Amino acid sequence: MNKSKVQSPKSKVTGRTAYCLLLTAFCLLAAGCGVRFDMQDQPRYKAYKKSDFFKDGRASRDLPEGTVARGLLKENKAFYTGKIDNPNPNVQVATTTDATGNTLVASFPNDIDEFPIPVTKELVDRGQDRFNIYCIVCHGPVGAGDGMIVRRGFGAPPTYHDDRLRNAPVGHFFDVISNGWGKMNGYAAQIPAADRWAIVSYIRALQVSQDPAETIKMNSTTTPNTGAAPTANTHGGAK
Repeated sequence: MNKSKVQSPKSKVTGRTAYCLLLTAFCLLAAGCGVRFDMQDQPRYKAYKKSDFFKDGRASRDLPEGTVARGLLKENKAFYTGKIDNPNPNVQVATTTDATGNTLVASFPNDIDEFPIPVTKELVDRGQDRFNIYCIVCHGPVGAGDGMIVRRGFGAPPTYHDDRLRNAPVGHFFDVISNGWGKMNGYAAQIPAADRWAIVSYIRALQVSQDPAETIKMNSTTTPNTGAAPTANTHGGAK
């Protein structure tokens, strides 16, 4: 008998152990390659989903009472809302409806009638840029309510150039941009407050540009010697 071909029981055990270890390592490696622990796999609640953990069944939790994020305390009511400091919530807003179904504001209680920030050329230019992004599709290039989607069948918004809106306070326009009105959705989430005021300043510029009487009055009050324009009207179109 060839002694070289004879294996001891110890060597058989060692070989089987090595084989098992290699097989285990291979399985672990294969499993590791097939499992991903990315952020989308973490345990979490989706917004507005039901929760069995909280008594009210809501996964989305309210902030603790009195909590205000740093830098978001909006103390300047006029700038952030377009309203006076102490608005009267009991004042009734008079509204009418035009032939196309648009709800029209006929009175403007609690709205401020002066811009809370300086009206400069830079502000109006910024307003034109934002107007052309967010507003022109409905209100049209000069605010006549003839934007492209209106031409394709969407209900026309009121023109900026009737006496009702020409004499409306600036706070009304800011409030409508922020919270919406009638068929228009609010844009507070898309447009910062400063840009909303910029848009309002550009709306005022459009109203002046499309009002021949106002243009003639401005030209007639220009100082002949210096060519300087009169003080800008900050009272929401009041003449």
